[in-house]
Amino acid sequence: MADDRDIQRVSSGSPLEPEIGFSRAVRRGSHIAVAGTAPIGDDGSTVAPGDVHAQTLRCLDVAERALHEAGGSLSDVVRTRVMLTDIERWREAAQAHGERFAAVRPVCTFVEVSRFIDPAWLVEVEVDAIVD
Repeated sequence: MADDRDIQRVSSGSPLEPEIGFSRAVRRGSHIAVAGTAPIGDDGSTVAPGDVHAQTLRCLDVAERALHEAGGSLSDVVRTRVMLTDIERWREAAQAHGERFAAVRPVCTFVEVSRFIDPAWLVEVEVDAIVD
């Protein structure tokens, strides 16, 4: 089992993190995993209700901030998972994903889910990165 000194935990400040018992991101060695990131604004409200593209960009902003805190960047991302409540709107999320990852081109999976904790969230994004 890893020594806790080998693990770096990053918080986004979400009140759900201590309640659920999770970190926004965890780095162990060269691997950084970013938890499912919702379109939550700095004030705790849902960003861009009804807008999949804008919500996806917000999710990626939160994930990118967590990556930076853990010593990584979007260029280190090797896998993304995009979860949508309406898979018919995948192209809106894909456009946002492409805006951030066109040069990186990580592996990516889009899946439909029945809903998220907050029904106003249309998308969540998970990110995995490997840093040198």
